[in-house]
Amino acid sequence: MLEFVDYPAKAQHKASIIWLHGLGDSGNGFLPIAPELNLPDELGAHFIFPHAPEQPVTINGGMVMRSWYDIKSFDLDKRADEQGVRNSASQVEVLIQAELDKGIPAHRIILAGFSQGGVIALHLAPRLAVKLAGVMALSTYMCVPEKLATEAVQSELNIFMAHGSADPVVPMFAGQQAFNTLKQHGYEVSWQDYPMEHQVCLEEIKAIRTWLIERLSD
Repeated sequence: MLEFVDYPAKAQHKASIIWLHGLGDSGNGFLPIAPELNLPDELGAHFIFPHAPEQPVTINGGMVMRSWYDIKSFDLDKRADEQGVRNSASQVEVLIQAELDKGIPAHRIILAGFSQGGVIALHLAPRLAVKLAGVMALSTYMCVPEKLATEAVQSELNIFMAHGSADPVVPMFAGQQAFNTLKQHGYEVSWQDYPMEHQVCLEEIKAIRTWLIERLSD
């Protein structure tokens, strides 16, 4: 199973938020956001921040770093290594199953991801046998969007997408393409963008908090 850092629920553990980091980061990168979100104690939200495996990344000269998949090209249609995405998605699925085994129902599990982590979240959630409470995809894009129609198991999902309008790493149009693809397949997707680069801002965190409370309160 993937190693991770976590932020325990303040009260009884009733919900789980699995949050995947971006290229070269680790689970520690987003750990501080858990207390900052300040979710109501009664939600019982337990945050899990997994560490991606360490592997060589082609666009970074083969340097070994934490990465959910190799990136061989900056071209968006070739950027995500499909097999690498599938391998990491399988590992994240093990984490989700572990939460289910603890008695946390699927409708109390959120899968979130930033950049590379968002690619994994958008790939995995529609292909899971269980319907999650929601998916949060931040500053990200889709791997093999053309295969979604034939591979998706879940036809309904609530998806929160956010992007920086000045993102130089994952251009906003890539996120909008993913949004449009998900919309066309009938998913309940919301979109918000902010005047920022490849990062997360305070206004976005406020929107994330509102969405999480909404998704985990029903």
